[in-house]
Amino acid sequence: MATVQRIAPCLWFDSQALEAAEFYTSIFDNARINRVLHYSEAGQETHGRPPGSVMTVEFELDGQRFLALNGGPHFTFSEAISFAVNCASQQEIDYYWEQLTAGGEEGVCGWLKDRYGLSWQVVPTILDQMLEGPDQDRVDRVMIAFLQMTKVDMAALERAFEAR
Repeated sequence: MATVQRIAPCLWFDSQALEAAEFYTSIFDNARINRVLHYSEAGQETHGRPPGSVMTVEFELDGQRFLALNGGPHFTFSEAISFAVNCASQQEIDYYWEQLTAGGEEGVCGWLKDRYGLSWQVVPTILDQMLEGPDQDRVDRVMIAFLQMTKVDMAALERAFEAR
C-alpha cells in the first residue's frame, strides 16, 4: 500500500479530472496516474453525477501527489493559487511554457493559465539568487527586466544581473 502524502492539493474540475490528469502526466517525465475512483448510485441525490462516471483521479508530478475531483461547475480556478515549475535552463522553461500554454493563455512574469484555467509559474531556479544579495542596483535591474517579460528569458535576466 502506498504511503499517503499528508498534504496534497485537490483540484476541482467540472467533469475533466481524468482528461486534465492525463494532460499533466503527459508533460512531466516523472509522472503517473495512481488511481481513478468512480461515482456510484449511493449519494446521487447529493453529488448528482452519473453512476460510473469519474469521481477522483490521484496522480503524481515529480513526486508531488495531486487529487483531481469532478465536482461540477460550482467552483473554478483563480490566480490566487498557482503551481511553480522551477527550471534549471531556458530549454526547460521553453518546454514547460509551450506545453502548459497549449490551449491556455500567457500571463506576465512567467505566469500562465493552462487549458483548464489552472495557473502555473514557469521560472528559473536562479531567479531567487538574482533577487537577493547586497547589490541593490543589480537586484533592481533584474526585477525591472523580469517585470517586462511574459515567458521568462534567462539570458536577458543574466544580462541585467551582470550589467555595470
